[in-house]
Amino acid sequence: MEETYDAIVLGTGLTECIISGLLSAHGKKVLHLDRNNFYGGETASLNLTNLYRVFYPGTEPPAELGANREWNVDLIPKFTMANGKLVKLILHTETVANNLEWKCVDGSYVMQVSAGGVFSKAKAKVHKVPATDSEALKSDLMGLFEKRRCKKFFKFVQNYEPNDPATHKNMNLQRQPGRELFAAFGLEENTIDFIGHAVALYTSDAFLDQPSHDLIMKAKLYMDSIGLYGNSPFLYPVYGIGGIAEGFSRLSAIYGGTYMLNKPIDEILFGEDGKVCGVRAEGEVARAPLILCDPSYVLNLNKARSTGRVIRAICILNHPVPNSDNAPSGQIIIPQRQVGRRNDIYVSFMSSSHCVCSEGYYIAICSTSVETDAPEAELQPAYQLIGDVLVSFIKVYDTFEPTEDGRADNLFVSKSYDATSHFESACDDVLNLWERMMGEPINLETTLRPQVAQPQQVDS
Repeated sequence: MEETYDAIVLGTGLTECIISGLLSAHGKKVLHLDRNNFYGGETASLNLTNLYRVFYPGTEPPAELGANREWNVDLIPKFTMANGKLVKLILHTETVANNLEWKCVDGSYVMQVSAGGVFSKAKAKVHKVPATDSEALKSDLMGLFEKRRCKKFFKFVQNYEPNDPATHKNMNLQRQPGRELFAAFGLEENTIDFIGHAVALYTSDAFLDQPSHDLIMKAKLYMDSIGLYGNSPFLYPVYGIGGIAEGFSRLSAIYGGTYMLNKPIDEILFGEDGKVCGVRAEGEVARAPLILCDPSYVLNLNKARSTGRVIRAICILNHPVPNSDNAPSGQIIIPQRQVGRRNDIYVSFMSSSHCVCSEGYYIAICSTSVETDAPEAELQPAYQLIGDVLVSFIKVYDTFEPTEDGRADNLFVSKSYDATSHFESACDDVLNLWERMMGEPINLETTLRPQVAQPQQVDS
């Protein structure tokens, strides 16, 4: 502990573990500390006993749920875009790529409320998300003429090249907002809804007033990810996402990184120049000119500000999620406009196919950004979709972001994880943090290959 390092990392959430591994692999001497006695922080995957211990202390899991070793339940589930930033980060690190097993997520769905008629009531229905021109023609999300318009839009997105004006439909897509792009194709409101929220994966309707280029590139990423490894754009690791954090922790150890779990942090230390110089933990001092941490370590320093709250409900089911074609895993997005909200609602579900629960059971995790004083009531649209629940584990998380970019004092703070069911926003934070810390973006076109080194795992 009482040594000098190039960097100290506090917390073992996914963001911190990725950067710790990358720092070590790029030749930095790293000390990684966590107050918890397990890896992963809020992105940990817990067995059944630990899950009950966290949410229902003193209560033993029911025996009928099966063996403890069969459960790996994510506290914060996130799917990975097959052609997205996290996959590129993992492929950049050959060691992590070789130690993770992935399976494709079986389906991606969106909820849409059909208007009621003279003899019928409005009804919420789950549809498979169409993401190609051919799928658009088959989708029951749209009427016949709208399918043709949507097909033209998807074909335009597939052919779009930022540096080729011939593919821009005579529009200045770097400036003109999304609503003007959709208007050019004559798309209806419900079609715009699922494209913006379930294909481009925006969390609000902000895309309507932002440059069309960004919207197109997000939709293009989704479309490019389909078919790479299966019939869905998303991947999910066998045994849960906690394995990703552990994989990057192993990468750091291979390159000589030192880990200490169950290590409470007394104080982050600053020098006379106002820059960080180390941390004090249980009376010992470790020194470093750079510190990265999650927001929980700096709330007393006013280095993080509140961005709201997120509610997550982990639900154990003994049946497939209804209207999902009995898919073993999948995502359902409930766009905000469909249920009169300002934020989308997300449902991630998985089963024994990804080795996260006993056979015959399913885990459905519902989440959204809190808008009222009754957070659980805000998840009712999700509860109505997933059906009967055997047991649920519900928590409201406060979310934070850094108040400064960290360059002034070399104290860099990550963002809390949002309500989305995918890793794209979290990976944006990783890449942004790396560039601020190192002064240049990481080159993901290269592959890091481990050299022989002695791991320095320390149990405190």
